[in-house]
Amino acid sequence: MAAAGSKSVLFVCLGNICRSPIAEAVFRKMATDTGVVDKWRIDSAATSTYEIGNPPDDRGQTCMRKHGVAMRHTARQVTKDDFMTFDYILCMDESNLRELNRKVKSVKNCKAKIELLGSYDPQKQLIIKDPYYGSDNDFEMVYQQCVRCCEAFLEANA
Repeated sequence: MAAAGSKSVLFVCLGNICRSPIAEAVFRKMATDTGVVDKWRIDSAATSTYEIGNPPDDRGQTCMRKHGVAMRHTARQVTKDDFMTFDYILCMDESNLRELNRKVKSVKNCKAKIELLGSYDPQKQLIIKDPYYGSDNDFEMVYQQCVRCCEAFLEANA
């Protein structure tokens, strides 16, 4: 757990087994490598209930091992508490964004800034496409885009 007065980020996708755990692991490695991980609370979650309790997709885990990025996560759904305790909730596509904006309407004290992770992409690729029905190469593309976005997000919030 991060120290008091620190920053927090929650990465969100549909099932929390592909894109959001990749983004979480990439960001955690970057924060560790730059010596600021103790200043961050980092997690990921799903908008749906489809995969609750499951580990990340095997193809995503393989991709992350290839890049030397540790990934330890169990899928969970976004909670009302997340909106009140995270500074940033960064999601992967418009569907995730719509669902988060629908859910936040039932939260009285939302402190989170909800936005697309892709809004930080220096290559201006706003949407991080779901690789679930794709190939190993699709997971690699998600990884590369998460690296770009997380690097820019971390720099903007140093």
